[in-house]
Amino acid sequence: MAEYLPCVEVEAGGPITSAVIWLHGLGADGHDFEPVVPALGLRDLGVRFVLPHAPRRPVTVNMGLIMRAWFDLRGLDFQGDVDEKGIRESVAQVEALVARERGRGIASGKIALAGFSQGGSIALSVALRHPEPLAGVVALSTYLPAGPWAEGRATAVFQAHGTEDPLIRLERGEETRDRLQALGCDLTWKTYEMGHSVCPEEIADIGAWLRASLGTPAPA
Repeated sequence: MAEYLPCVEVEAGGPITSAVIWLHGLGADGHDFEPVVPALGLRDLGVRFVLPHAPRRPVTVNMGLIMRAWFDLRGLDFQGDVDEKGIRESVAQVEALVARERGRGIASGKIALAGFSQGGSIALSVALRHPEPLAGVVALSTYLPAGPWAEGRATAVFQAHGTEDPLIRLERGEETRDRLQALGCDLTWKTYEMGHSVCPEEIADIGAWLRASLGTPAPA
């Protein structure tokens, strides 16, 4: 039997016909976005939210402290010295979760990925390289790392960023926006007056985008 990342699962409505795999940020865990699920307004859609816990690993920018992280961060410019090994490992682990949802009877076109900060980097990397089209990806306060995962299929993307983000500057989000547009992605770009966080207006917009992406039947 395949080993999967440990996950929190929340089911909104029933029967379950779609899934959202939501990846937390650095140092958090799968419970971080659990309170957001009821606020999305998707109780009638039959959505399974899968919120995995990232593996624990040393993080260079945090003095080597071991914490939940999708990959190592070796600098705060988010450009050079990319942890390619860690990204590949996390991409494979999330792809396994997508495959599990397929095995549970969910069509690939009814599976969306979502992620905040580091989690958004992995969500984008998986969606762009996945062999089957997914429903799309929600990319929050994040960026697309340099490397082979910055290429691939066009997909639907809801990308949001805080105008006052002190960690991943708005310029990095705009660079990712431009790269996604160059790939032909169906991009919804939003900015909010906030830092490296989420806000109620953003959550409402995510809910509306997911409803449009997941609300219509998709072939199995």
